[in-house]
Amino acid sequence: MDENYIFGRNAITQLLMEENPKLSKIFLSFASSGSSINKIFSLAKQHKIPVSKMDNRKFKDLEKRIGCDPRHSQGVIALKELVQTLDDTTLFQRALKNHTNPIIVALDNIEDPHNLGAIARTVECSGASGILISEKNSSPITPTAIKVSTGALEIIDVASVGNLGISLENAKEMGFWVIGTDLDADKDYTDNVYDRPVILVIGSEGKGMRPIIKKKCDMIIKIPMKGKINSLNASVSSAIILYERLRQVSA
Repeated sequence: MDENYIFGRNAITQLLMEENPKLSKIFLSFASSGSSINKIFSLAKQHKIPVSKMDNRKFKDLEKRIGCDPRHSQGVIALKELVQTLDDTTLFQRALKNHTNPIIVALDNIEDPHNLGAIARTVECSGASGILISEKNSSPITPTAIKVSTGALEIIDVASVGNLGISLENAKEMGFWVIGTDLDADKDYTDNVYDRPVILVIGSEGKGMRPIIKKKCDMIIKIPMKGKINSLNASVSSAIILYERLRQVSA
């Protein structure tokens, strides 16, 4: 059994009744119901802990991956808080204080923890100021993500927010430009767009950014594609852009 996860309705309810449960996310089987589940929902909301309802197949996959007997999970699994996260305002303030024209990577629809870990590693190596994670539309920080990041997730600043759109508006008010990525953009990633504080939004290679997030962007850039495949892995895209930005600011 993976010790980074807690399972069972009573165990999770008892933990949620503590002042600081230190949970980063709760996963429920879609078939789970009843008063105990309602109580978990209510307590999680009080602590602002995101709850994800999974279809039965995905929930069984999670049980198998962490070595949990289905009879013991009772349709509820919680992930322990593995990394201390910040609120978005603190992330933005620290970036502006510590760097000239900082860049922060915001993740939208990045559901694979391997991608999250790889992006975090590039953020740390390229001198970016941190990561902004959407609780509902991106992978939580899992043991796999930490392992792939080779410890970067334990070093860099990470903020986890319930509403990425509102957080991007908050960033704009603090002086950041929000730059998204899309193949149909007019500007290339090599254009001079990093001479200001930037939030770089990275979407998944399949879905890209959600339309509501795309509307929040002040600018859209693209990485030109010459082959038959029309998208790059999200972690590769972020690495290309972050190192082009590093090249420009270091010139």
